[in-house]
Amino acid sequence: MEKELFLSGYCRCMDASRMVEVVVTDGDVEIDCSYENCPHTPVCEIAKKIAEIKKEMP
Repeated sequence: MEKELFLSGYCRCMDASRMVEVVVTDGDVEIDCSYENCPHTPVCEIAKKIAEIKKEMP
């Protein structure tokens, strides 16, 4: 089953508000931002939401 989520928040890399698309399919997560390599991940509200989504995965 595929689930598509849109997360909104402030992106420090872009220095602007943005929507991030997160697609969850059978244990795989695709994210349309540089979440994995972003230097701001520890303080990013969008990254916190993505981490919660990843924790809920089986």
